[in-house]
Amino acid sequence: MSPLEIVSGLALRHLKGSRVSALRDAYFSLRTRLSPALRLIHGQFDAAELRRHLVERVGDDWQVLMVHSSVNHMKPMYTGTPLELVRMLVDWCGPQRTLAMPAFYFGDPEVGGAFDTFKRNPRFDLRRTPSQMGLATELFRRMPGVLQSRHPVYRVAALGPLAADITAGHERASTPAGLGTPFEAMARLDARIIGIGKPIQVLTQAHHVEGAMGDAFPVPCTVGEPLPMTLVDRDEEIAFLLPRRSYQGRFNIWRLRKLMRRDSLREWTFHHVPFFASSARDVTDQLTAAAQRGQTLYE
Repeated sequence: MSPLEIVSGLALRHLKGSRVSALRDAYFSLRTRLSPALRLIHGQFDAAELRRHLVERVGDDWQVLMVHSSVNHMKPMYTGTPLELVRMLVDWCGPQRTLAMPAFYFGDPEVGGAFDTFKRNPRFDLRRTPSQMGLATELFRRMPGVLQSRHPVYRVAALGPLAADITAGHERASTPAGLGTPFEAMARLDARIIGIGKPIQVLTQAHHVEGAMGDAFPVPCTVGEPLPMTLVDRDEEIAFLLPRRSYQGRFNIWRLRKLMRRDSLREWTFHHVPFFASSARDVTDQLTAAAQRGQTLYE
């Protein structure tokens, strides 16, 4: 684990959301001031060069491309804009394949997270509430033709021939990432998951196993009263119950490196920018097999 990953994990675990945001802003401000030196040391690349690199590393043999990204973590080596990144990804997928991105919303950090935020206001406007997963994901979410799943936290946006298959029915699922969710659909389809400017810390597919296995998942959990909510989708209002479930132990995403085969979970850097790639099916299958042996991401 890199020093940045260690510091990030400690901050998320021990500091309030506002303090984490302040530290993050200070970190990116420092990177901006050091831009000339960082580019001199690590070089630079634009969206076109990034596409060539991804084709070489990831290949083109997939149906769905699920992209976790952070343009802030790509800077200053990446010289393009978030919109240029999104357009490159859409063009790479073309009309025959499907691009998906997270459009997650984890609540107001000043309030204390999603559940506390929705407790104050149990209405969630699917169209108007922005993604908290970076500007590129919000630009993609707003593009013409993009569909999004109906979930107030783990909303997924998708564009392409399999977009409806991925996003449909999320509001009826009993867990946010288990059966009946976009994460089950991606495990069933030939979906490649990549991180651009992000480490494996953001690989949400890892949570699919918990919901998919249900009571067979070998970590005890506490289930609280669900929160009644209303999802607003244009003129439609959908009654929704936000589940409240917590697993015993600390979730440690970095254990992925021990529970998954190295050839299935690839990590590398390009101009000192972190990348990762895996398939949704490999993540689900290998973590399910590990859980059946009693090994999970919970400590």
